[in-house]
Amino acid sequence: MEPIMSDNSVTIIGNLTRDPELRFTPSGQAVCNFGLASTRVWTDRQTQERKEVTGFFDIVAWGPAAENVAQSFGTGDRVIVYGSLEYRTWATDSGDKRSKVEVKAEDVGASTRWATVSITRNEKRSSPAAAAAPAVPAVAWEDPDF
Repeated sequence: MEPIMSDNSVTIIGNLTRDPELRFTPSGQAVCNFGLASTRVWTDRQTQERKEVTGFFDIVAWGPAAENVAQSFGTGDRVIVYGSLEYRTWATDSGDKRSKVEVKAEDVGASTRWATVSITRNEKRSSPAAAAAPAVPAVAWEDPDF
């Protein structure tokens, strides 16, 4: 993946609203779509009333990250998504134009605020054929790639 430009980066923490949907492009590239809900909570200073607002976001991950997200997370899981905003347009079958902003995820990780996680490190993959490689167990933080 290309590095994200600093003027278009976003980090969102929230819960998956649906199980990740993994698909493959005709060329074999993995793509994973999922929804994320993020709730901001605050106390109104004048009324001391607790308030909240929830935002819903469509997330798309590509390549090995897409496969890892699909294997690792499900509805309700709390994750941290780092990526960029991407504006997409398309036409429906009836010719109507549609558009939306979605988050193109560069990295997705489990939030450890209210849960623990277990990490399994996968081999680095460079081609669709290598994608079938078995997972390699994680080696604590002594791994030189960190």
